Amino acid sequence: MEKFEKITGVAAPMPLINIDTDMIIPKLFLKTIKRSGLGVHLFDEMRYNDDGSEKPDFVLNQPAYRNAEIIVAGDNFGCGSSREHAPWAIKDFGVKCVISTSFADIFFNNCFKNGILPIVLPQEQVDLLMKDAEKGANARMTVDLEAQEITTSDGEVVKFDVDAFKKQCLLEGLDDIGLTLKKADSIASYETMSASARPWV
Repeated sequence: MEKFEKITGVAAPMPLINIDTDMIIPKLFLKTIKRSGLGVHLFDEMRYNDDGSEKPDFVLNQPAYRNAEIIVAGDNFGCGSSREHAPWAIKDFGVKCVISTSFADIFFNNCFKNGILPIVLPQEQVDLLMKDAEKGANARMTVDLEAQEITTSDGEVVKFDVDAFKKQCLLEGLDDIGLTLKKADSIASYETMSASARPWV
């Protein structure tokens, strides 16, 4: 998994509340078990018309936000069914951080396991960042995980909290498999000892 330390990029404003996982990646695209290739279908029904053409009013279709790395969202982001394809699609599109007042628990935890930083802030601070994001591509926001700070395009700093264990996993680029592999030597030693002590197993 890619390490997350600090990003500076365009933030897309998505003030809609209750953006659920079906809106993030419709069930039509859940047949794959690959983590790549889903970005083109991110927010599919909001991004595209029935004929496949783009809806020009949707934020990620606008020139200023096509390369957004941050989403500033409305309340209760990632609610709905617990599909891991949702963070896969977000990451594959290029978004590395989502900021909201609240997230659905399963989606929130899945983000950390897929190298995405979900940040929970009070409404007034989300409103501040939303206003900054609305300035477009020239307003680049910085998210510093180590310092736990967001810096707006105007230099205003917003502090955020993050679980210490989840923070360290992102900084080191460790998903569940990576965490297990860190213990590879200990696991190998145990298996050797176990095989000697219980050869019949």
